[in-house]
Amino acid sequence: MPAIIGLTGGIASGKSTVSRYFTELGAYVIDADIIAREVVAKGSEGLQAIVDAFGPDVLDQHKELDRARLGDIIFKDPEARKTLNHITHPRIAMRMMELAMEAEEKHGHHWVIYDAALIVENNIHPMLHSLIVVSCTQEIQLQRLMQRDGFTLEDAQARIQSQLPLEEKVKVADHVIDNSGTLDNTKLQTSELFNILNNTLTP
Repeated sequence: MPAIIGLTGGIASGKSTVSRYFTELGAYVIDADIIAREVVAKGSEGLQAIVDAFGPDVLDQHKELDRARLGDIIFKDPEARKTLNHITHPRIAMRMMELAMEAEEKHGHHWVIYDAALIVENNIHPMLHSLIVVSCTQEIQLQRLMQRDGFTLEDAQARIQSQLPLEEKVKVADHVIDNSGTLDNTKLQTSELFNILNNTLTP
């Protein structure tokens, strides 16, 4: 099994940018968002388990998951959210491990990046080799959210406050990439960390 390095951050902190840089540098990146869609794809066991739990109304006319409808249910009901997590999280974890083993066996990667938003919230980081947190100041988060998504200041603040504060994630990080500055600076930090990981984890 290769070493699994978690990569996480907060909304608009730049996690996706850093993930892309790691990919460009040659790292094998496993994207939790892609796996999350895969495990509930049409015809999957995961989708059937969701239908069994929430009823057929969570499907659209193509018999695929209606994410907006399911989202409405789970955001209003914490117990429903727990039920969904019990269905999806083990399947996501299992698929992530399969992809990690495949990365080593088929492609010769001795370490992989696991790119996921909720690593710390779901207490996954103690099971990983190490954790990278992409951080920036809250002022920059607000600015990016307003520019990128057209949010008002109040909406942007509400989105940030609904998440675990970045400072809490930084406290449990093994490596921090500060994305408060220029993209070139972020790219440099990512490159330096890539070299450290490659030198220490590749036999």
